[in-house]
Amino acid sequence: MKSKFLFTAFSLTVVSQVAIGEVKLNGPLGERLSTMIENHVVARDVDYITAPFFTKTERQRRWQTEFWGKWMHSAVPYFEMTGSEKLKASIDRSVNRILSTQEPSGYIGNYPDELRCGEGWDVWGMKYTMLGLLHYYDGEWGMGNGERIPRRPKEGVAEGDALAGEGAGKRALEACRRLCDYVIGEIGPDGRRGRELWQTGNWSGLASSSILEPVVWLYNRTNDKRYLDFAAYIVKGMTEPASGPRLLDLALEGVSVADRSSSKHNGGYVMKHNRLKAYEMMSCYQGLLEYAEVTGRKDLVEAAVKTGEDIIREEVNLAGGCASSEAWFHGAGKQHLPYTRLQETCVTTTWMRFCRKLLDVTGDPKWADQIERTFLNAYLGALRSDGGEFTAYTPLTGSRWHGMHHSFMHTDCCTANGPRGFLCYLNAFFRVKDGAAVLNFYSSAFMNGESANGKKVAFDMYSLYPRKNYARIVSHTDGAGVVPLKLRIPAWSAKTTVKLNGKVQKDVKPGAYYTIEHEWKWGDVVEITFDMPVIAHTIGKNVAFTRGPVLLARDSRFNDGDLTEPFRKGIRNGQVMTAFTPVRTPSDAMAMVFSATLLIGSHHENPEAELPTTIFFCDYASAGNTWTRDNYYRTWFPVELWPGD
Repeated sequence: MKSKFLFTAFSLTVVSQVAIGEVKLNGPLGERLSTMIENHVVARDVDYITAPFFTKTERQRRWQTEFWGKWMHSAVPYFEMTGSEKLKASIDRSVNRILSTQEPSGYIGNYPDELRCGEGWDVWGMKYTMLGLLHYYDGEWGMGNGERIPRRPKEGVAEGDALAGEGAGKRALEACRRLCDYVIGEIGPDGRRGRELWQTGNWSGLASSSILEPVVWLYNRTNDKRYLDFAAYIVKGMTEPASGPRLLDLALEGVSVADRSSSKHNGGYVMKHNRLKAYEMMSCYQGLLEYAEVTGRKDLVEAAVKTGEDIIREEVNLAGGCASSEAWFHGAGKQHLPYTRLQETCVTTTWMRFCRKLLDVTGDPKWADQIERTFLNAYLGALRSDGGEFTAYTPLTGSRWHGMHHSFMHTDCCTANGPRGFLCYLNAFFRVKDGAAVLNFYSSAFMNGESANGKKVAFDMYSLYPRKNYARIVSHTDGAGVVPLKLRIPAWSAKTTVKLNGKVQKDVKPGAYYTIEHEWKWGDVVEITFDMPVIAHTIGKNVAFTRGPVLLARDSRFNDGDLTEPFRKGIRNGQVMTAFTPVRTPSDAMAMVFSATLLIGSHHENPEAELPTTIFFCDYASAGNTWTRDNYYRTWFPVELWPGD
């Protein structure tokens, strides 16, 4: 158990963080996690992803140096979870290789001197290198849980004494400090390059400015004020210059993320003055929240919250994904249309991480609602069934397919980023906060932690959620006194039933935490039954269906007719006027399947075509998961038009 300071309802409180190793997923979701760790994280060729650091020849301004730091973010906590000696050996080898490439100046990267800290992705790469080194430092001390845990030296203890004897972890931290010192010397307030940090990279400085996150981490681990001063300088660049990211004033003014571009022409992939890049913008807000935790800047928290709320309202689709060509585009209202490069996995993962940080800072369960929807749909839909790869883009209609080759390497940013999403889900699953045990998600799992009085608390949950609308939680706690158990009640579940030892609890409300004040004994049982009707969502003359947090899809493997046929009747005011019946899945490749008898097709002038048709739906994450071109799926369907429409 570790403690860290953070804002809850914009006030400073202390939270005990549960490490991911204290949440053990079981059942189908646990199996997916295990295969992803083994076939993706453990299987990663670390020599390949660290090889670029040995050359300084990157002249095409690519991002080869991001892959190692992303991998480290997941590798360290997954090692702590599994104890895999193979993974530990890869982690140690990769760190030694990275450290061997550090120049006397402190630089770690692959750009020649004349192109460093310029218009390419050099600063972005150094950001991820810093993150990788800090994850290793945390793991070396047995405190890494894949996220930020401030570890400032104790008051009155000299920094050198506090760091003495740390071995490899100390080497990694020192290398991170030297790398940060290099960045400060090049593009800090008095940098020799003669340019501001936010003026480097692309997208109005969003990519380079996101280095704020590891800079704050570094301050939290060293207590060196130089890094807090540098962080303040970065924040100033992110919030004040008229041509910069402007992450504060535009957010507080209520300007939607898709309307924040400083260019009249928003086309093209890379533009110097374009603030529409989703992944990088959210990464910057994560850094601002880290900085706010240290400094108490409530305006930064407010800006991040307003931005997150705007993304929910304007961008997030029914699968919990967002962005087209990695950019904001008011996508929520356009999700029925075939936009290109939809739901980049980097955006999906970063949206989850942004929501997790907002959940920590505000304590508002709506951010857990968002994590759940994204995780169960867009995220798991992007993960290949064997866990070995993430697709780069996951359309709402189409086919799953392999990612791109980035930066002249046989990998891509999404495959590197993907494992961090599962990590985010685990981080938010169960925690002990303000003396209460907080449960955000429902899946078979064993959870344990430590209450405010130092007593152990543990619960065992059995559930087939979201396939089933039921979860059973059994107490493995005794002698800990009264420990409130806070259960997240999803906003979509209008009528949720909670029972404690068979007794129905009162005043359970959607979109809030329900707290059970109880002195737990071994064998106490909590049962939760969620309200999961199938809901029809319409945009214009188009319809899609959800059940609970899950988006439903038709899949060509059902061989049940033309997937482009329009719907005629059977939908009224968002209510489906026919039953969606759970049926046996045709194979283990599909997690859940429903049959529905609906009026579809425009050719209904003869008695046969006039009859309803029984068709099948599966969960979105299962749709198209063979990753073959002939496996086509669809989530949005046209509704029949009449001459007067």
